[in-house]
Amino acid sequence: MVLLKDTFKVIVLILYPILFLGFADPEKIYQANCASCHEGGVAKAPHRMFLEMMPTDAIYSSLTEGIMISQAKNLSAESKEKLAEHLSKVSLTSLQQVTSKRCKSSIKFGEELSTKASGWGFELSNSRFQNPKLAGMDASDVTSFEPIWAFAFPNSQRVRSQPFRTGNTIFIGSQDGRVYAIDHNSGCIHWIFRASAEVRTAVSVVRDSKGRALAYFGDLLAQLYVLDAVSGELIWKKKIDDHSNATFTGTPISIDGVIYAPLSSLEVTSAADPNYKCCTFRGSLNAINLLDGELVWKSYTVKKTPRQIGTTSKGTPIIAPSGAPIWTTVTFDESRNRLYLGTGENYSSPSTNTSDSIIAFNISNGNIVWATQMTSGDAWNMACMEVNNPNCPIENGPDQDFGAGPVLISLTGGKDILVAGQKSGDVWGLDPQNGSIVWSKKLGRGGIQGGIHFGLAADGEKVFVPISDMSWGEEEVIAVHGYTGKPTPGLYALNARTGETLWYTKAPEICDGREFCNPGISAAISAIDGVVFAGHMDGHIRAYNSSNGSIIWDFDTVRKFDSVTGIKGFGGSIGGSGPLPYKGILYLSSGYSLYGHMPGNVLIAFGNIKSTK
Repeated sequence: MVLLKDTFKVIVLILYPILFLGFADPEKIYQANCASCHEGGVAKAPHRMFLEMMPTDAIYSSLTEGIMISQAKNLSAESKEKLAEHLSKVSLTSLQQVTSKRCKSSIKFGEELSTKASGWGFELSNSRFQNPKLAGMDASDVTSFEPIWAFAFPNSQRVRSQPFRTGNTIFIGSQDGRVYAIDHNSGCIHWIFRASAEVRTAVSVVRDSKGRALAYFGDLLAQLYVLDAVSGELIWKKKIDDHSNATFTGTPISIDGVIYAPLSSLEVTSAADPNYKCCTFRGSLNAINLLDGELVWKSYTVKKTPRQIGTTSKGTPIIAPSGAPIWTTVTFDESRNRLYLGTGENYSSPSTNTSDSIIAFNISNGNIVWATQMTSGDAWNMACMEVNNPNCPIENGPDQDFGAGPVLISLTGGKDILVAGQKSGDVWGLDPQNGSIVWSKKLGRGGIQGGIHFGLAADGEKVFVPISDMSWGEEEVIAVHGYTGKPTPGLYALNARTGETLWYTKAPEICDGREFCNPGISAAISAIDGVVFAGHMDGHIRAYNSSNGSIIWDFDTVRKFDSVTGIKGFGGSIGGSGPLPYKGILYLSSGYSLYGHMPGNVLIAFGNIKSTK
């Protein structure tokens, strides 16, 4: 009788998903059909947190006609729809559609387009400085800037892709996975491409050896794409890392037929589950052939393969070493044939000597030439935000990543210096030859979102440093991570040779009760001759006089915008990507609905209306 009962139970467990899931609630559908793979069971399967960040129609398409069609064959049409809506938290019927006019004119590329391109433009030192010819503007133009047009992205509450322009076209990705080629003057659309998931990186354009213009970018699922930049048609796409938590944060660069793609992950979040086997991801830099997607070389930031070294008090395996993800975009040093990147913390104990570091890679083979660690003993994951979570490493932080890409600056006299900003609020000047520290400067209090978060800028020997220093309660900051001192949100200018402070402008305090508003600068900044552009978490884009730090222009993007896409447009916090000045127009993304910031969904083109007509 016992055997019969047990057999019946097994039959019920097997048949239940097939016979009854059409009537089950969507969480039960997920648990019965998806959880075993998407919560760590299959290394290649994206973790559930990635699924929850994907657009509803993309999930639904994968179930009905895409990669998951065989796994979902026993689900009813209604169950597939419910599952997609449950994961994304957005109904299929509420999805917005772009009604923009298609451009009548063809795409034309700028003279600067070549076989080399970074995520921000065509200088690969990561200075985020636009030369006068390409900028087409000066301080006198900027003071009269106002919105020319706004492009609202459908089904989006954040815009994290750095706008990229060459010639008459802006290329940009979006939260719902659509990639757009947009006319610079009117916002009409040349083409739309649909990626599998959110596109956070820039959509950069480069010429191949045959002279073709190719657009390349990475998505949330660590997939790298190459498109025909004229038509938007896919040439190839490839998942760069099989880890279920791998993702693109930093934008790849392309140099003479090779894409150099840095990888980060969200395993730091998965580890908050005390049952999660933490951790197995390692940051890496990947060299990929531009023409066919073949791997040229792969270089890990943590050299040893992770293995089980113990168990937590709950009995969950501890796997190490891990982490040291690469948030930053890639900096190229042509004279030394090197690539520079910054890394984040380790996820599990023991910590390594390459976390929270600036690393120089040999561009030919990926070998690490040198690695300079700024914060040792930094192993941390989201379990450390909870009381007595056994997945928290014994080091417990302080989580002092490098999120801003290092800037290579040529000094008078023939020397170079590499300047890097850290979430701790520290700025470092390094000798690019050997990685030795030339100078250091403590500017901000630091914090989980900086300190220095996403990107510096430089003009000659002057380097501009944005400070975020979110206005958390002082006690909370000290209790969680030990960050001490007063917050100093705002913008600094330093002498790149010595680290001397040239000026500091405190961020204006205008939030006045505005929800999810903070005064600091988290997003990458940009510069032209005489001007620094900085988007603030309070939603304002401000232009600073680069000589003395005075604010010469200020525009609040937290408002409604009439959009050329027919979608309701609204601005919010400015985070992640930075402003792009090009041929007299300033392009800015507004909206960052993550980690306590204001949502938004627009790309705004600013200019002097009379001169741009």
